[in-house]
Amino acid sequence: MANLSPPPTPAAAPPPTASATKPRGAPGAAPASAVSLARVQLTAAQAVLAVLAGTNADNAIARQDTSGFDGAARGALTDLVLGTLRHLGELRVIVRAFVRAKPDALIEAVLWIAIYELLYSRTASHVVVSQAVEAAERVNRGAKGFVNAVLRNVLRNPDEARAKGAASEEGHWNHPQWWIDRVRADHPEWWEAILRGGNGHGPLTLRVNTLRCSREKLIDAFAAKKIEVETLGETMIVVKRPRPVHRMPGFAEGWFSVQDGGAQLAAPLLGAKAEHRVLDACAAPGGKTAHILELAPCNLVALDVDAERLLRVAENLSRLGLTARTQVANAADVSTWWDGAPFDRILLDAPCTGSGVVRRHPDGKWLKRESDIAQLAALQTQLIDGLWTTLAVGGRLLYCTCSVFRDENAAQIDAALVRHSNMRRVRISLPGDPASAGGQLLPGGNKKTHNHDGFFYALLEKTAS
Repeated sequence: MANLSPPPTPAAAPPPTASATKPRGAPGAAPASAVSLARVQLTAAQAVLAVLAGTNADNAIARQDTSGFDGAARGALTDLVLGTLRHLGELRVIVRAFVRAKPDALIEAVLWIAIYELLYSRTASHVVVSQAVEAAERVNRGAKGFVNAVLRNVLRNPDEARAKGAASEEGHWNHPQWWIDRVRADHPEWWEAILRGGNGHGPLTLRVNTLRCSREKLIDAFAAKKIEVETLGETMIVVKRPRPVHRMPGFAEGWFSVQDGGAQLAAPLLGAKAEHRVLDACAAPGGKTAHILELAPCNLVALDVDAERLLRVAENLSRLGLTARTQVANAADVSTWWDGAPFDRILLDAPCTGSGVVRRHPDGKWLKRESDIAQLAALQTQLIDGLWTTLAVGGRLLYCTCSVFRDENAAQIDAALVRHSNMRRVRISLPGDPASAGGQLLPGGNKKTHNHDGFFYALLEKTAS
């Protein structure tokens, strides 16, 4: 283990008390269960390190030993992992500012977890510190005093800790430096808003399945269970206090689906009609597939390269009372799946970095590498070119990503228009801030205008020549 000596701690430093809890951010109370907070902290630290090693957060959490964890402990674990990842840039900088030498990885991760709790949760600070010390002891008995001293130094002046955390751009914006640089270059007017939006929390937005339930009926059912909502459109509502959707009235009956407001723009923009033959080229998990069918009972083929994820499409459609033909296939390899009958509409929800949805998936900021952009852009080009051959003359392809990077979006479409003389871009109207001009939606934003993820849309029509 590296040198564990932190900066000197004055002996007169008072111990942290419950009154030192911080009201900011999401609640992060210690789990009221038989599982100690120390074990939850240590498990969360292990999961965060797994994310940094290349595993997404869901899998990183699922692979940990959570035997004996009840619902409260599991909820606390998820909060600690996602909250730490959301603020990881700042937390890393703070730890480095308060230690003389880099500690072992797991001890450092325990410090990230604990400092996240001290700065952004309502857990009593003396509980956070004592439990983090116990968590460190489980890793290395010699780390107890080190962890205790670092956390007490942070507690002594949390404002100074935050100032230290914001001293670098990565700490201030809580994104990797390459990500910050690229967003600033791609969106010189809006880069700060994009980064701020990516650090927020996405609302629980629902789409009403009007084939089975009216908006008013769903709202009344929610009101009977004291579930408060805000209506944003004929089929879009936001739940003010998020909760597990499977416990909400009407879910099992297919009255609604969970879908971000930005994603709910896809089906209307595609404009499929009942008589159309439609392809959803990268369909899983099926939210947009279902929305297309809710708007028009068309002849729809749903493709996805992942057989397991395609099962989720079928399950979602079944719950909603909808029908489509699902097929496991690589949409870019047209010869392996296309029967030669042209499509009137194609939705290409292309594989991308997910840089526009990191407020929901903060692990994405630390999983992606800058080199991923070029690799994904190459795949997106293959998909556009391959699928274009399957589109009927006069038909339309809607290209969309949940990315904010130009190489996956505007640059991709500009290049496609050069390659295909029979392609024209159709003007579309998107809600929200002026940054939606050109098809790019900002993540987050002013709740009066929008509060959705960072999607990109381009509607392309095939001409006769």
